[in-house]
Amino acid sequence: MDQLDQLVAQAGIDFAAAADGAALETAKARYLGKGGSITELLKGLGKLGADARKAAGAEINKAKTAIEAQLNARRDALQQAALEAQLAAEALDVTLPGRGASTGGLHPVVRTLERVEQLFRSIGFDVAEGPEIETDFYNFTALNTPANHPARSMHDTFYLENGEGVLLRTHTSPVQIRAMQAHVEAYKDRPAMPELRVIAPGRVYRVDSDATHSPMFHQVEGLWVGESVSFADLKGVVADFLRSFFESDDLQVRFRPSFFPFTEPSAEIDVAFMSGALKGRWLEIAGCGMVHPNVLRYGGFDPERYTGFAFGMGPDRLTMLRYGVNDLRLFFEGDLRFLGQFR
Repeated sequence: MDQLDQLVAQAGIDFAAAADGAALETAKARYLGKGGSITELLKGLGKLGADARKAAGAEINKAKTAIEAQLNARRDALQQAALEAQLAAEALDVTLPGRGASTGGLHPVVRTLERVEQLFRSIGFDVAEGPEIETDFYNFTALNTPANHPARSMHDTFYLENGEGVLLRTHTSPVQIRAMQAHVEAYKDRPAMPELRVIAPGRVYRVDSDATHSPMFHQVEGLWVGESVSFADLKGVVADFLRSFFESDDLQVRFRPSFFPFTEPSAEIDVAFMSGALKGRWLEIAGCGMVHPNVLRYGGFDPERYTGFAFGMGPDRLTMLRYGVNDLRLFFEGDLRFLGQFR
């Protein structure tokens, strides 16, 4: 059976020469495939006598087992070599210092909201909250907004499907109505009702998007209702807040006549910085006015006895001015390179 010994030896040489799995499978086919050497020898056993077939079969199977052992050994060696190459390519130097976890920080708009709340709390205002999904009544009707007002159009307001008269609030003014109603209800059985002073910060939604507008943005509205609240109180509160917020005692503040359905009289509030890149330039910052009698009635107050003022401003715009940001969209894109500046 020298032929079988030579076959086993040659198979070992061919398997060892295979540089990868594909070459090894090709070499395997020469010996163990359908037309391979061992297979052909097994096919020829039928021509032998019983005794000779038994002896030859045993020798051929022995050779086949030896070849399969060599094949498996080479296959394992190739797999081990591939694994070692992969490990070498993906090796980690455990002696290198770790990257570490970077520290987070508050979003710049959140910083502004916290600053606004702190400043108004310091002069006796409470912070009120309300739902972002509102009814048409609280968002428009109770704020003296006529049925044909452009703000009620789908071009300006996000209405919810399958919810008649339900929408994403376009301002935080509905919180003022809810706060008035809750205040009146809380003191209805008491001989005297204290003044109501609240601010309503939160997210609001309008169909608008460009460098200075976003479909979702923030708003802070303020309300002060009492028996002798005047426009002079409004001017004093707003001017003092703006100078404190921008940390500028020489900040110029002016009130321009305007119109809003929920206040009468109404005004736009402008500011002018006396230093920096915006020196001497007037910028519109907020809207305000004395609460309309109809709004007071919807809130549960008697307009013959009580007066009040309201104002609304955008924390996003305040943040842009405070930090010198010229594109509102940067606040909502989630770019850590930008946000990391405010940690």
